[in-house]
Amino acid sequence: MGTLAGALSSLLLGMMLTYTPGALGANPGLVARITDKGLEYVAQEELVALQSKLHDITLPDFSGDVKIKYIGNAHYEFHSLDIHSCELLGSALKPLPSHGLHFSISDSFIRVKGKWKVRKRILKLDGSFDVKVKGITISVNLLLGSEPSGRPKVAVSSCSSAIHDVEVHMSGDLGWLLNLFHHQIESKFRRVLESKICKIIQDSVTSDLQPYLQTLPVTMEMDIFAGIDYSLMEAPQATAEILDVMFKGEIFSRDHRSPVAFLAPVMSLPEEHSRMVYFAISNYAFNTASLVYHKVGYLNFSITDDMVPPTSNIRLTTKSFRAFFPRLGRLYPNMNLELQGTVVSAPFLNFSPGNLSSAAQLEIEAFVLLPNSVKEPVFRLGVATNVSVMLTFNTSKITGFLKPAKMQVELKESKVGVFNVELLEALLNYYLLNTLYPKVNEKLTEGFPLPLLKRIQLYDPVLQIHKDFLFLGTNVRYLRV
Repeated sequence: MGTLAGALSSLLLGMMLTYTPGALGANPGLVARITDKGLEYVAQEELVALQSKLHDITLPDFSGDVKIKYIGNAHYEFHSLDIHSCELLGSALKPLPSHGLHFSISDSFIRVKGKWKVRKRILKLDGSFDVKVKGITISVNLLLGSEPSGRPKVAVSSCSSAIHDVEVHMSGDLGWLLNLFHHQIESKFRRVLESKICKIIQDSVTSDLQPYLQTLPVTMEMDIFAGIDYSLMEAPQATAEILDVMFKGEIFSRDHRSPVAFLAPVMSLPEEHSRMVYFAISNYAFNTASLVYHKVGYLNFSITDDMVPPTSNIRLTTKSFRAFFPRLGRLYPNMNLELQGTVVSAPFLNFSPGNLSSAAQLEIEAFVLLPNSVKEPVFRLGVATNVSVMLTFNTSKITGFLKPAKMQVELKESKVGVFNVELLEALLNYYLLNTLYPKVNEKLTEGFPLPLLKRIQLYDPVLQIHKDFLFLGTNVRYLRV
């Protein structure tokens, strides 16, 4: 952006993680909590970035009239102002209860060089100047909210600035004479700068930051099946120590998005402040994902004889089944079988303190593969299995791993008589452990993405499992580019 607006926008964007919008709802599926410790770190890091960008900004020219001894009233102009050096020594970023954020800079110093010229009728004088601006203090209150579309918005609700001291030294034609009246010039310089600072900040937020927030994408693609909605549910909520931002946190079908039949649960977040950032992720996020993958049949499967290991004593053939299923062998001699499995309903994650689990109900239907490529249904099984879920995370997402328990198999329907289903359990266990669960774990490894800036890395995390939600606390560090 090339101006102080650009520098301030960088600061404000650093304060607000890249969260994006969506529709309003009863309860959030995801809450991001930034503590005062996190805000303090952001202020320190962004102050360094802001200081480096100040060298690139364009300061406005200013002019006025001054009374000079021996000359009388004259018109002066200061132009081509350039920030030669600066030190931003103090900064603070704090939650502002029921409002948003309070940002301040104090005890700062800027040295500006430029050119001056004075006109008195036909008399024209010019030269260069060096000004030291000391004790700069800026205080800004930022009102954080959400648009009707769900997009975030920010506005300056109040701004004040003060300058403790200004020293001006001028050189050039009769510069020594102007230096005799430096108090008048310094006073004017201070008033001009103080009046410009808040205007530049206001213009920065209105003209640069807020329009940028309106361009943020609404959703993020996860894969070919699913997307995630980080919709702002309401305006961010600030207390004396934290800033909470509530998001939809819903996984939806990219093919056809439809309303979810259940609401996100209420999350009672622990009062913890030792980490910079916390994420509370409810079972709503995971269970809406389960709905999407169930609808596209991601967990459905089929097993044919060529998938059975060569060392197995049981083959998917009518001949292999004949010993314990005589009628099947008589009706369909020397034919291959195929087992087709479907998940009856989307398996939901169950959250309890310290534990994650899920129960899946499957139906497996067996078909005889007739010579004319027709599949003849012969029996149907019901399978129930429980799994525990282990969670881990890296710098940007939460990942999972399933640990299956023993399955229970029952015969639901048979067109070829009754048989002992336990004989099939070994075959089904082999397939589930070596094919289906690895497929699910591969998807879980892709993970649940956390809404962070790309140049932020998580470290020193802690993960807690509460009723209906995960609570992840972590510190963050900026990755220098």
